[in-house]
Amino acid sequence: MKKIIAVDGPAGAGKSTVSKLVAKKLNFTYIDTGAMYRAVGLKVFESGKPVNEETVTEIAKDIEIRLDESARVFIGEREVTKEIRMPEIGNMASAVGKFGFVRKKLTELQREMAKSGSVIMDGRDIGTAVLPGADLKIFLTASVEERARRRFDELREKGISADLKKVEEEIIMRDKQDSEREIAPLKKADDAILLDTTKLSIAEVVEKIVGLAEAE
Repeated sequence: MKKIIAVDGPAGAGKSTVSKLVAKKLNFTYIDTGAMYRAVGLKVFESGKPVNEETVTEIAKDIEIRLDESARVFIGEREVTKEIRMPEIGNMASAVGKFGFVRKKLTELQREMAKSGSVIMDGRDIGTAVLPGADLKIFLTASVEERARRRFDELREKGISADLKKVEEEIIMRDKQDSEREIAPLKKADDAILLDTTKLSIAEVVEKIVGLAEAE
């Protein structure tokens, strides 16, 4: 039977890492919506143009974003999996995500992707705006300090230089941007299950979500 799991939460909560592992265990398709916003953010960043609604809409209008089965991210034929993980692109993703055209275009694409079968989709507005009818909704969170440490370690593992204090400041800024935007702000859906992962290992979080999915 087809089943949809929505995983939301702030930056650095572990959504992508956990969702990928849950997808493998349940044999679901994993859809990383954050990567899609980062792809738009990368195009805007590379354009050097001001971040306003007119410019961002013009760039987003013609962008072609694709995620393959290995969770690699492409803009057209160009793979941008590594580039979109730079801290400045994360901030840009948050900035472009507040514009209506971007959210409308990517939401439609995400809903279409969710029709492929059983999926686990992570982001910031999946359970509230993209897939409000999801069978299981999870809201992952953790302390700012823990989220910053995780993101810092992730960047170092990928060979990207970073400063822990700056990463923490960027996460705080992203939280503010994401939760205060007018369109589809970051918030826990009323029927979502809250999981604070501050003191939990990745394996423990995965186990909890798999258990909840199998109990549905």
